[in-house]
Amino acid sequence: MTQGRQGIGFAAADRFVREMEAAQASMQGGVPAPGMLRAGYVLAGDDIFLQDRCRRAVLRAFVPGDLREFCFAEVDLASQTIFEALDLLRTPSLMAPFQVVMVRNLRQLYTRGAKKEEFADLERYARSPNPQALLVLVADHFSIPGDPRRMEMEDRNRFERLRETLGEHYALVELARVEENDAMRWATETAQQQQTRMDPDAARELVDSLGNDMMLIATELEKLLLYTSGRGRITLGDVETMVLSARQRSLYELTDAISARDRVRAIQLLHGLLNSTDAGEDAAIGHLYMLARTYRQMMVILEKNVRDSRAIWQALWQGFRMPPFAAEDLIRQARRFRSRRELARGLRLIAQADLELRSSPPDKRLVLERLVHALATEPRAGSQHPLAAQLAFSSFSN
Repeated sequence: MTQGRQGIGFAAADRFVREMEAAQASMQGGVPAPGMLRAGYVLAGDDIFLQDRCRRAVLRAFVPGDLREFCFAEVDLASQTIFEALDLLRTPSLMAPFQVVMVRNLRQLYTRGAKKEEFADLERYARSPNPQALLVLVADHFSIPGDPRRMEMEDRNRFERLRETLGEHYALVELARVEENDAMRWATETAQQQQTRMDPDAARELVDSLGNDMMLIATELEKLLLYTSGRGRITLGDVETMVLSARQRSLYELTDAISARDRVRAIQLLHGLLNSTDAGEDAAIGHLYMLARTYRQMMVILEKNVRDSRAIWQALWQGFRMPPFAAEDLIRQARRFRSRRELARGLRLIAQADLELRSSPPDKRLVLERLVHALATEPRAGSQHPLAAQLAFSSFSN
């Protein structure tokens, strides 16, 4: 485990990982020793990289590959209930000594309605948990900045509501966004673990160009390590060659085609994006996340009437900025949309595609193609696209 990171997001994730490892070390007969685990954990915050780090720790500790289908379940509250998740936890598995239930879309508990019965059942379970099971709740409907004082009011209210309803009974793991210096330190130390020295200016350019997005930084760093294999050093030139040009050819070209309503070019660019990485369709969620992030950036640009790149750094806060080379392009693209409503429609379409992808569709590429086609299609006056009409429960509007 890499040491020396000071960011609160990294620190919380590291504590969680150590707790899972300690519980695994205490296991007898496939079950952790009493008192090693809380009744459940809430992964709070929308940082996908840190969420994935915690999820992997749980799988390593308690989910053997050959027993996964018997001891691991993911419950999506968009289509299932918290009662079903708790029933799974209370029912011992006949095929595995220990089981894990991960609950996603926790935002559904905080939509319209008091949800008193749901929270009462969660409290009852916390008071008498199954010692042969672990509950992990994913609350990713708000963002925690590296400096909590910069948290937006809406996110702060959502986090306080979470703390009031679940904080007393479950362990909150605050996955705050990684700050620039911590992201640079992580990249440098990760490269060192692979016997590769990363120049300071290369680390800074990598982080700056990807807007402090740790999931993208991790992916691009892996490519850089392969590209420089045998040389033992990553330079600024390597980053410019492998990362910046790739970003320009992919995401921002795609959003440029979408904003220009060029459906043919948009679909072609989507195919290029999917074919440009070994992950292919498996990277669909990551592409969707970046597309949603770009739409949110354009919404802020439009709302604050940003007209040049000098003003954009005041309009967008740290951790939510685009790479410097993309600023002018994104301003131009944002101004092609006539109103905030058009961008909100795009976010609703992206949210629907996100739900489809998380339900394990037979063809992820088709889901993305339909999304890009819808985004690049001029909406009819006074009507909604069929996909948008389904989104009263959109995860981006809650």
